Amino acid sequence: MSKSSLTIKTPGKLMIAGEFAVLEPYKKLAVMAVNRFVSTMIEKQETCSLSLVNFNLINLAWHFEDKELHIDTSDKRVHFVESAMSVSLQFLEESQIPWQPFKLTVKSELDDASGVKYGLGSSAAVTVSVVEAILTMFMPDEVTSELVFRLGALSHARTQGNGSGADVAASSFGGVLQYASFQAYWLNEQYKKTDRLLDLVEAKWPYLSLRPLNVPKDIYICIGWTGKPASTPKLVDQVLQLKQTQSEKFNAFLQASEQAVDKFINGMEQENIDLILEGIKENRQALRTVGEDANVMIETPQLTNLCDLAEAHGGAGKPSGAGGGDSGIAFMPTKESAKQLLHAWQQAGIKPLNLTIHKK
Repeated sequence: MSKSSLTIKTPGKLMIAGEFAVLEPYKKLAVMAVNRFVSTMIEKQETCSLSLVNFNLINLAWHFEDKELHIDTSDKRVHFVESAMSVSLQFLEESQIPWQPFKLTVKSELDDASGVKYGLGSSAAVTVSVVEAILTMFMPDEVTSELVFRLGALSHARTQGNGSGADVAASSFGGVLQYASFQAYWLNEQYKKTDRLLDLVEAKWPYLSLRPLNVPKDIYICIGWTGKPASTPKLVDQVLQLKQTQSEKFNAFLQASEQAVDKFINGMEQENIDLILEGIKENRQALRTVGEDANVMIETPQLTNLCDLAEAHGGAGKPSGAGGGDSGIAFMPTKESAKQLLHAWQQAGIKPLNLTIHKK
């Protein structure tokens, strides 16, 4: 007998290495799930309703017919939740699993209480949280991280149209992952072609690969926030324009990124701190170069400061995600050097974030 209510907590993410390159087929990225969460409560009740606490959208009515879910509002901020609910209910119906009306309450703690955004992947974490809550309520014994990831990826790609899906993977699996993207254009094409969601969920996704990465005990991860977040889609578009206009430079970046990410991953696997730091430094350099080539500021002055301070204290740092502001990540060889770095960051006006790897 399934419960009448339950709550799912889904972690946010931080990109570690391989940004931008991951949008190309078979290019690897490292990503980590972090200990800030989106929580989704699902309760069986007579009527269908939805509350998005952070947007102050409370008790919105919804209905599901002809494979589509409709929420009774014109507020565009419900789109990711609408898509996640729609895909989940379609999956249940195709799997011949009965469901009944319910209320969903979604609350994000990924950002600061003041509303400051840290770039922890809120739309992906919300998508995963909603999918996992609905599946866990109506098919509790058959929910796997892989299934949640695939439905979350479909839902997110359908709404966003692009992106690597690495944030969806981190929120679905937790821990630290090596990841190569399913390629959003491929997934959206398949979705348009398929009559049954079930077939696409069970199909081989040729571009996708992911596996957990081991984290050595004696490496210390520091995360700092440098100020206003940049628009990721805008930065991505500007960098990808380079592919059209100066393909040699773009290909050189892909090669440099791949070499750096491989070093980082090998360092993690072999518990080789020097290799990890080298990989991070090389990836930082590759991102700086592609930013200069594409005439976009991936590494802002404050991100430069964050990375340089990490190196000055014996470690290595780089922007996390698309750059242009937001957060940076540093790997430090000792607890003492990590402590000194956090202090140096604070003195430089960089806010240390109390984030750790979240394992599911």
